[in-house]
Amino acid sequence: MRIKSIHLYSGDGRRRDVVFHDGLNIITGRSSTGKSALSEIIEYCMGRSTFLVPEGAIQDRVAWYAVIYRFIGEEVLVAKPAPKPGVASCSIAMVRRGAVVEAPEADELAVNNNDDGVVALLSSLVGIPDNVTDVPIDHSRASFEATIQHTVYYLFQKQEFVTSKTQLFYRQNEDHQPQTIRDTMPIILGVSGKDKFLIDTQLRAANRELRITTKLVQQARDASAGMETKAVGLVSEARGVGILPSVEVGGDVISLLRQALSWRPTTIPEDDGQRVSAIEQDITELREQRRAMEDRIKGAQQFAGQSRSFESEVSEQQDRLTSIKALPRNVATGEWQWPFAEKDLGMATPVAEALLSELHSLDREMTAVTGERPVLDAYLAKQVADSSVITGRIAEREVELAAAIAASEILEEMGSRNNAAARVVGRISLFLENLVPDEELTRLVNEERRLRRRVQELEERLGADDSDTRLQAALSNIAQHMSGYIRELGGEFGEFPARLDLRALTVVIDRPGRPVYMYKSGGGANHLAYHLAAMLAFHRFTSQYNLPVPRFMLIDQPTQVYFPSEASYKSVGGTVDETEQGDVDLEAVRKLFALLSRFAMEDAPGFQLIVSEHANLRDEWFQAALVEDPWTKPPALVPDDWPNLPIAQIDR
Repeated sequence: MRIKSIHLYSGDGRRRDVVFHDGLNIITGRSSTGKSALSEIIEYCMGRSTFLVPEGAIQDRVAWYAVIYRFIGEEVLVAKPAPKPGVASCSIAMVRRGAVVEAPEADELAVNNNDDGVVALLSSLVGIPDNVTDVPIDHSRASFEATIQHTVYYLFQKQEFVTSKTQLFYRQNEDHQPQTIRDTMPIILGVSGKDKFLIDTQLRAANRELRITTKLVQQARDASAGMETKAVGLVSEARGVGILPSVEVGGDVISLLRQALSWRPTTIPEDDGQRVSAIEQDITELREQRRAMEDRIKGAQQFAGQSRSFESEVSEQQDRLTSIKALPRNVATGEWQWPFAEKDLGMATPVAEALLSELHSLDREMTAVTGERPVLDAYLAKQVADSSVITGRIAEREVELAAAIAASEILEEMGSRNNAAARVVGRISLFLENLVPDEELTRLVNEERRLRRRVQELEERLGADDSDTRLQAALSNIAQHMSGYIRELGGEFGEFPARLDLRALTVVIDRPGRPVYMYKSGGGANHLAYHLAAMLAFHRFTSQYNLPVPRFMLIDQPTQVYFPSEASYKSVGGTVDETEQGDVDLEAVRKLFALLSRFAMEDAPGFQLIVSEHANLRDEWFQAALVEDPWTKPPALVPDDWPNLPIAQIDR
């Protein structure tokens, strides 16, 4: 995208044309002839609604502004009327496209588009891909689409900041613009495009769905947590007001509650005392049963504790009798086991038989005592289990009692059983409406798992994106030419590597030991060298790799730094004689323009540099770059014989 021509239209239909060519274009002349307004006109016709053309002859006499842009195989005319009096902006436009487009006559000018359409068309033709700025989800600023308007930072080096030490890019000093430059440069440099945009968009949508689903799962789990207890209470209330039979019936509580929804008002005795009394009686009996069981458990535990010591002694005595073989024969096998007596010696006598009978009896008793422990343990376990069951039944009956009492209170408060029943039915209906079936909870949990896997997959794909690495590579490529341009322009520290600092939006000289930032350097000539080196290296890179950046740049009055004062600079009226006779560093001026000429012919062939100046050199190549004869008064950008626009302009 280059500038073919700029056209201004007077209120009476006359037209002023300024035609440009590829390469170096120089417009020189006196002060206040409209040179600096060219960049404002171009930006106005690139879709910027704010009207920044300076006050004076241009605003007073120009009714329409037009620019013809050249693309490969196509030309586009964008024309916009001047804003109405007292209005600072205008967003309507005329657009004309074709293989070759000529400037229309004044009577052909007609609005057929607006700034949004202009921005979309130029963005598409320059090749800016579908995109969105890469803003982290947790940041407060919103993502937005980079367009042709986000390339203007690199297209205009205006007089007020071309030598600034704090502002490198156009509009960098405006609110929010520094962050916008940081957000859009990766897209402009082709390192953050449609793929990342699509993945980031999908990730945002998946995260949003995951948050919603997670909330639904939590709500379903919270609703299910006390469902059973609440359902039992509602069933008891329904029985208390006569919706359900007071006797226990089969079926789960949910089925009973659904059954309760079919209730219709009937005449029912308003006596609920028997149900409350019956439940209280059941609870009392259950507590008595549990108390009796606890007494039995306590007694058994005491008996078990006391018997342990006796069992220990019995076991010890049994072991002693066994060790000394108190019985002549082994009880289990019947074999003779007294080594000190002959077999059956004297065993037939009455005394022996009596003694043996006592020994056998003692052995049986000791065996019986030690064998009672498993039976006692089993008894204790059964009593504890039965007590636990009764405790659970007591808890259930207490829930029913509380609900029955509540129902009784409702009956007393509402004045009739039917009103109380209607209230309970309403509560049951609300409960069932909010009840999440198990299959629905399962579905939500599965959906949550699926979305978590989807988010993880997209985060991995986004994490695998090498945009940051590619951005650093692009900035390194830009940096490799910056030092050379700084040296050619006579800038300080040109012997050290220079680079663009995207975080600080400035030029940094990597001097060993202590880097030098542009805002810490001194001298307007140094600042001009850093500005031009950065912008020329940037455009050399974007041109070489055919990136979506227009192939032109406007530089406004760069040689002012080579004059000792602003007055001496303005005294040069665009003529060769005035330039050569003035107090100026001619060699520095010549080096500057020679570098710009070489850049447009060799470094970035076909690139369009438009320089507005006061200086004028005799060199043939400089004269060939002049767009027109030096602007004086007259001639200038706006002819002196154009009439002023009427104060009350007609509606455009």
